Amino acid sequence: MIGDGGPPALDAEFTVRALALSLSQMLEDAGRSGFVVGLSGGVDSALAAAVAARAVGPQAVHALFLPGPGTPEVSADNARSVAEHLGLALETVPLAPLMDAMPFPAEAHRRRGNFTARLRMAILYDRAAALDALVLGTSNKSEMALGYTTLWGDMAADCWPLGDLYKTQVLAIARAIGLSEEVVGRPPSAELWEGQTDEEELGFTYRDADRVLYTYLEGRHRPEEIAGHAAEAALVERVLQRVREQAFKRRLPHVPKLSTRTIGHDFHHPRAWRGPA
Repeated sequence: MIGDGGPPALDAEFTVRALALSLSQMLEDAGRSGFVVGLSGGVDSALAAAVAARAVGPQAVHALFLPGPGTPEVSADNARSVAEHLGLALETVPLAPLMDAMPFPAEAHRRRGNFTARLRMAILYDRAAALDALVLGTSNKSEMALGYTTLWGDMAADCWPLGDLYKTQVLAIARAIGLSEEVVGRPPSAELWEGQTDEEELGFTYRDADRVLYTYLEGRHRPEEIAGHAAEAALVERVLQRVREQAFKRRLPHVPKLSTRTIGHDFHHPRAWRGPA
């Protein structure tokens, strides 16, 4: 049966310290000067930025607010509030002038939304190149498992500090470390088009999804072992269908194997691999 509690509660301070240590080590290994992060006004980017600021200091975290056509004013207010709370300088780059050069049919809102996500990431990577920095991803474990991401958009990042935290854990940790309720309590939305929300598009809440994902991923139960009744069975199928169908987003692009050592098959570069001094 689906667990009632879902993912376990974590010690927020310990978790943030552990993630910050990992980020500081990664930055040292990469030999870069800091991180670039897109602040959306939502909880994921706020928590990722908070971890990075803890890791390397706010002066080494460069925040950008990148409003698209579907971005409401409250997002700008929240992004400014988060940046001020964390001591980050915030740069705003409106996307509308850039997107005007790429017309989309009125009904192609999903194409336009994915283009917006990829345009945001292109700007972040350009800023990272200018600042000798790494791009901080903001996706969490629930989004990654469900494939609720845009390839080469929010999936294009140098590190995912929240990548092993379920959405419900992100919310709990964000509240525990003092991020504002205006940010934490907002309905999750990638704001890829006006009025879009994650849970409406997915067809289930993150809380329900996390209960299924935690039981499936951590408990390693088969789908038929997870559901206790028909309603749960329908939810389990919807969630796990996304996990299966979106698996391609969690892999490197396919490389047909021809040699004895193939990138992505049996050659994986260590995170830190320094040669002899």
